[in-house]
Amino acid sequence: MLSKKILSYKTKALVKKSKVARNSVSYEQAKSIGIVFTIDDLAKHETIKQLVRRLEKDGKKVQALAFLPKGKENFEFLFDFFTDKDVTMWGNFTADQVHSFVEKPFDYLFYLDQKSNPLITNILAMSKAKCRIGKFNEVNNQLCELMIQTQNGSSIQHLAEEMYKYTKILS
Repeated sequence: MLSKKILSYKTKALVKKSKVARNSVSYEQAKSIGIVFTIDDLAKHETIKQLVRRLEKDGKKVQALAFLPKGKENFEFLFDFFTDKDVTMWGNFTADQVHSFVEKPFDYLFYLDQKSNPLITNILAMSKAKCRIGKFNEVNNQLCELMIQTQNGSSIQHLAEEMYKYTKILS
């Protein structure tokens, strides 16, 4: 619990001092796309897999990073992941896959969670991605260059489809 509180403060500080040039390139010009999410259930996992296939079919290089909460199942081990054990009490990530992911200058970074996760929002703040895309909410307001508004109770699949649709419109 303490590490999540510290992470919240660190995320705010990272947002303030970030020197990353944020901008969006047209979807056609985009070469690399990152996807970050919290593992919830098999349906979400399938949605992420479909999105990855769709983006790869469009010729994009895609990398996904997932947070695996305690008590949840990691389906197929298809994506890089980290757990609570990969975060120190002071809110520092120890997992190499997290460090590698945040250093990649993705053209787009999709954040596919319905509710904000302090671990993932810290990753968004550290990320070198040019354009971060997430669900419209107060937390993502300072972390995302493009936010998608969905109806309450809409599925993660709907969120993924809307992200894809609006990203393709960018030119």
